[in-house]
Amino acid sequence: MPYFDVASSAPLHPVARQALQASLDEGWADPARLYREGRRARLLLDAAREAAADAVGCRPDELSFTSSGTRAVHSGMAGTLAGRRRVGRHLVVSAVEHSSVLHAAQSLVADGGAVTEVPVDRSGAVSSAAYAAALRPDTALACLQSANHEVGTEQPVAEAAAACRAAGVPLLVDAAQSLAWGPVGGEWSLLAASAHKWGGPAGAGLLVVRKGVRFAPQGPADERESGRAPGFENIPAVVAAAASLRAVQAEAAAEGARLRELTERIRARVPELVPDVEVVGDPERRLPHLVTFSCLYVDGETVLHELDRAGFSVSSGSSCTSSTLTPSHVLKAMGVLSEGNVRVSLPRGTQEADVERFLAVLPGVVSGVREQLGAPAALVKGPESASLVVDALGKRCPLPVIELAKVIGDVPVGGTVTVLADDEAARLDIPAWCEMRGQEYVGEEPADHGVAYVVRRSS
Repeated sequence: MPYFDVASSAPLHPVARQALQASLDEGWADPARLYREGRRARLLLDAAREAAADAVGCRPDELSFTSSGTRAVHSGMAGTLAGRRRVGRHLVVSAVEHSSVLHAAQSLVADGGAVTEVPVDRSGAVSSAAYAAALRPDTALACLQSANHEVGTEQPVAEAAAACRAAGVPLLVDAAQSLAWGPVGGEWSLLAASAHKWGGPAGAGLLVVRKGVRFAPQGPADERESGRAPGFENIPAVVAAAASLRAVQAEAAAEGARLRELTERIRARVPELVPDVEVVGDPERRLPHLVTFSCLYVDGETVLHELDRAGFSVSSGSSCTSSTLTPSHVLKAMGVLSEGNVRVSLPRGTQEADVERFLAVLPGVVSGVREQLGAPAALVKGPESASLVVDALGKRCPLPVIELAKVIGDVPVGGTVTVLADDEAARLDIPAWCEMRGQEYVGEEPADHGVAYVVRRSS
């Protein structure tokens, strides 16, 4: 069964498995002790730190192992914000950061701090000029992911780092999705990553704090990992994490080129095979193994279940797959279609035949879901009225958009359709539908129990 969700978690790399098994026998003792077993554990821990530092491009004494990537992000942000408290309590982030960054930002606001979210363009990238303009004299920290976890778009980290350095602001880079493909360029100050994203074991992450960064570890003092990651080190896990990171980076050039060709094939052929599809993310500045597209008139959760039944494991940013029924904050910030979103992220070793079978299965899956939901196959012209109101209150994605598509032909060119909806996804998906189908999105206004979205027929 092809597993196409490596952006969530990668299968354990063979090198990680070997290192994990070997270090379980050798690295169980306390590395702080001076007896033989402790010295042996210390050697393993030091070697892992040196290997990981080499792969990241930092000094070994700048790198600490953590229990996860999220813990690395939270520790890095909290320690830097505390260390630079005299400067101010202002934080800069992009609108598409991982939830671990955004949750930490919310905590800062709740504690009286301030946060500026830098918007992204339709490809998911921040403008380096806009990022630099968000920096203020009281900015204590800036955060920018190296590549987006949902659409694969790479961010201008080097340019942002240069702007931060000129302003005297440390930049924390979330490199969870990109570190497997090589070190992050630019003069960043802090970096966080998670081993299970590159084929290491879950429960191991790393935090890098460059020399010269004012950093005050939070919580009770602890002598391990420079005080940045309290608790007994999981030596087998960090040994496996470091070994697999070096292994995947050694394979990155060749495997990246091969996977990029496969994802290029998906990007090009999905719109040819499936009507009314939007491929999202930057087509050039992107991770080589990841491609995301959204399909009109389908329930994302049902699409994922049907693909699973066909033998493919993929993920989605659709609101239909979330218990909150709100669209992905990444897709929302980009202003792209969220309904029927499918993220395909290929693991190393993915075969061409598996991608071809996915492309063969996908059209039938999407058309089957559309048929179940009663989606229109084409624009149907009916009796014309200057304006219509569609009551889609209480209906969830993608039904409000389907109802709009069914009646747009019932108004003349220049006429309007008002969709009443209380689903948060409609705020994103109705304008996206207009963009895809060449209709004019007029705007929205409050309505009883929901929002009125007005669309003018242009063609």
